[in-house]
This record gives sequence, structure tokens and C-alpha cells, in this order.
Amino acid sequence: MKKLLVLFSGVLITISSINAQATKGMGKSDADAKKILDAVSAKFKSYKSVQANFLLKIDNASGKNVGSKKGSVFMKGMKYRISVPGQDIFSDGSTTWTYEKSSNEVTINKIDPSANSITPQKLFTNFYDKDFLYKLNGMVKEGGKNMQELELTPIDKTKPFFKVLLHIDQSTIYTTKVFEKSGSRYTYSISNMKTGGNIIDNTFAFDAKKYPGVEIVDLR
Repeated sequence: MKKLLVLFSGVLITISSINAQATKGMGKSDADAKKILDAVSAKFKSYKSVQANFLLKIDNASGKNVGSKKGSVFMKGMKYRISVPGQDIFSDGSTTWTYEKSSNEVTINKIDPSANSITPQKLFTNFYDKDFLYKLNGMVKEGGKNMQELELTPIDKTKPFFKVLLHIDQSTIYTTKVFEKSGSRYTYSISNMKTGGNIIDNTFAFDAKKYPGVEIVDLR
């Protein structure tokens, strides 16, 4: 699970509930940017469910692409399922199963409600006010669409990244680009998003019967 969670960590580290006051002495965020981010959060919370594909591209400090991953994500309430080549992560809101295809092994963990755990839902909600300063850069063109670009700067300067760019259209985040201090850049793009569909709860739980011979590592 660690490999996949690194892909989300640039935006989702130390995320918690919305807090409109930035740390004293760190400056103020842009009120117009906040309106956009609040609209993103409110719109996402209104969805009964979400199904989408994503692409993660990794560029090194020289701007050369050094890898990419395609995957899919299902979300319903606090439940989610992420699939990328070689790995599936299931979560029913209380338990997480991480299945590694190459070793036919699944690791089971109990979710700690008090921890600032990383979930796909937090990419779209409650990720900005407490841990970032943010501003509106203006309009950019992406995929033939005009989108609003927002720039987020982490308040905690010990983080491995120094900037995050969000491209937003109609209160939906389509692209997240994370700039690491090492020079690497991670671009996370959403496509084919469907909302409101009926996703059965079994989608979010690992069924060992479907994986003959699977080795189970239960850490609960």
C-alpha cells in the first residue's frame, strides 16, 4: 500500500477538517480561491457515489517522464477501492485490504478513526484550509477546456513538496500537480468521472474466495 499512497501523499499529508484560519505569521489565503475550493468540497459531498479513472505521471528534475500509472477508483461515503496494475486497495470504512497481485498476498489493517489517514475522498474535500495557503492564478487551457488554476503552498515547510497546482472546471478537480523539493513532479489527472451510480457495498471489501491460495497477513 505504501507505494500507491505515495502517489497521493503530496496533496494529502496531514489532512484534517476545514479550519479557515492559517497559521499565525504565515500570511493569508486568497478569498476568491477559497470560494472555489469550498465549491469543490460541497459538490463532491453531494455525490452519492463516484467512479473515475486516473493517470499519474512522474517527471524527474530535468522534466523527463520517468513513469506513469493508470488506475481506477470507486468511492461511496467513506468506502473506496483503488486499482492500479499489480495492486488493489479495498476499504469499507473500518478495514483496509491491500492486495499485491505478484505475490498473491493481502494485508489487512484496521482503520484508526483518530488518525489523519489518507483516502481518495480527501483529494476532493477538506484538504486545504488548515495545511495550505492558496491563491488563484487565473485561467489555463487543458484538454481543450478553460480551467481555473489554483496554487497551494504547504504551511509546514518540512514537507517534501513546496507547491501544488490544481486545475478546476465547474467545481471539479481534474488535475493535481505536486512539485517536490527534489525537482520531481507528480501529475495526477482524473478522467471519465461518473457520479450517483449504484455501487454495491461488496465492491469495497476483499473476498478471499475470489483469490485462490491468497496469503493473508492480518495486522488488526
